[in-house]
Amino acid sequence: MTTDTKEIWIKEGYEIFATLGQSGLKIEPLAKKVGKSKSSFYHHFADLELFTDILLKHHIEQSKIIAQKEQNAANIDPELINILVEHKTDLLFNRQLRINQNIKSFALALEQSNKNVGDAFVHVWIEDLGLQLSKKQIEGIFTLVLENFFLQINTETLNYEWLSSYFKNLKKIANLFI
Repeated sequence: MTTDTKEIWIKEGYEIFATLGQSGLKIEPLAKKVGKSKSSFYHHFADLELFTDILLKHHIEQSKIIAQKEQNAANIDPELINILVEHKTDLLFNRQLRINQNIKSFALALEQSNKNVGDAFVHVWIEDLGLQLSKKQIEGIFTLVLENFFLQINTETLNYEWLSSYFKNLKKIANLFI
């Protein structure tokens, strides 16, 4: 029971952080959403700082799950897009880390999650696009694409239609390099 309650706090806190960022992560509204008392929060997590650290660790674990799924994807559309849609909250959480990467713990979690997910994503992307570029060129393009992607995503854009259109446009741009 304790673990289940703790997991509920983490799940709801993760979603709040993903959509509202660190500033939206407040104990009282979180307690209302979870349907538990504030003392229940303090029973499981000493304070908001410890809770945030747990959310960061949870995010890194989520990025490993995404990476595993990406490694098994044969193409961007539909396989990779379906993975991204399924992990919408994780992508939004990652976006919040990017926005607040001036905070050291956020920057470290962002770096680790990007490494986990990025390597698998790049492999699928290269295969799907059939790019004949050097590894350094691909990594450079991917860095730009990643920045652009996280600037554009939000709760409304992270859906199959938008992602499909986004990746079709990227394919057109990537073909200009050939």
